[in-house]
Amino acid sequence: METGNRAKGTVCLPETVRRILGTLLSHGYEAYAVGGCVRDSILGREPQDWDITTSAAPPQVKALFPRTVDTGIQHGTVTVIEGRRGYEVTTYRTDGVYEDGRHPKEVRFVSSLQEDLRRRDFTINAMAYNEGDGLVDCFGGIKDLEAGIIRCVGEPAERFGEDALRMLRAVRFAAQLGFSVERRTAGAILEMAGNLQKISAERIQAELTKLLVSPHPEKLLLAWQLGITAVVLPEFDRMMETPQDNPHHSGSVGIHTVRALCCVPAERVLRLAMLLHDVGKPGCRTTDEKGIDHFYGHPQAGEEIADGILRRLKFDNDTRKLAVRLVRWHDASLGEEPRQVRRVLSRVGEDLYPLLLQVKEADLYAQSSYHREDKIRSLELSRRLWQEEKARGACVSLGQLAVSGRDLIEAGMQPGPELGRTLQLLLEKVLEDPGLNNREYLLGLAESLNTSPSNLIR
Repeated sequence: METGNRAKGTVCLPETVRRILGTLLSHGYEAYAVGGCVRDSILGREPQDWDITTSAAPPQVKALFPRTVDTGIQHGTVTVIEGRRGYEVTTYRTDGVYEDGRHPKEVRFVSSLQEDLRRRDFTINAMAYNEGDGLVDCFGGIKDLEAGIIRCVGEPAERFGEDALRMLRAVRFAAQLGFSVERRTAGAILEMAGNLQKISAERIQAELTKLLVSPHPEKLLLAWQLGITAVVLPEFDRMMETPQDNPHHSGSVGIHTVRALCCVPAERVLRLAMLLHDVGKPGCRTTDEKGIDHFYGHPQAGEEIADGILRRLKFDNDTRKLAVRLVRWHDASLGEEPRQVRRVLSRVGEDLYPLLLQVKEADLYAQSSYHREDKIRSLELSRRLWQEEKARGACVSLGQLAVSGRDLIEAGMQPGPELGRTLQLLLEKVLEDPGLNNREYLLGLAESLNTSPSNLIR
């Protein structure tokens, strides 16, 4: 077996992985933990999955373990079930010609671990480990881990020609690990980024999401510099090209967006909302006679654009709808008096208000320092008033009114649109004065509307 250069690294194998490796080794086969799990273990991170590579062919693997699933048998992968978890065990292989920028035309099983590692994307993902041989590092993965570098195994153009998504993955790994992309690898991305058009929206979405929720979402700028966003998120390029000559801002819309990404918690909907909160600005930019830029109507324009982007990238409906609502309301005042806060809660929804507070805060800190202290005071006042209204259980929706549509019908009102309007009028009264949320008072108020020309009550 060719092992290449041996490097020192601390890999802690779970007991189940140790057992699977032990079973394969005890029957005369080679077997190693491989790829991202080795990388993460060396870095002191908890691997999400443990992958195993072996010289055993799929039928030989299946013969050794009582519970297996043929998850990728055509590519040499068998999933071994241990307890409630599955562990992918893949035979050493090399890939044939890639005809579609993603799938090899054929897979050939090989007997050499080094040949198997040679086909992998980046050096930090091309290391293998077992307790007998230690760490097998044929391509300088440990050196690149120590230097904080994302580097392709072999020729970058070949790796990216095999699977164009690797270009976005390079930036994603840089964002997750705080690494830089090696010069030749970056150069190949710059030349080949257009091939990302071949990749499905679902795969793009998965990598983009991982980048956004990473510890370094500012690496989105690297994706822009390397021509990746021009293909997968051209709207961001428009934001980068849109200046903001306004005292409240410094830098382009895109630069502000990246700053805002870094100011909000690493939660998917919040990061998506910050990515897209100003996506409507490029089309709404006007400049007044003093040379000051304005972006009137950008939240409403952004709502539509954000919805289109998230649909295009195949995000699930719940994520899309919530992120789009945040874009729609991100520039709204959250209220500086109790009644104003109640009205905002009623309009945007109780579920959205605490998220809006986080969005507004991130937006604020990503702006210039102009009037920042006043903005912070206003936001903190809104937050305190919201907490107080929440604590007292203030009525801010029809469902919280002391009367329901059924109550009004029983009091003599005809079902129909007028009933809905009456309930809304009652809610408006209660939003102004929470003390009015009393069944008797509201029924009396509804009955009094009988004297109006609308003739609401029989």
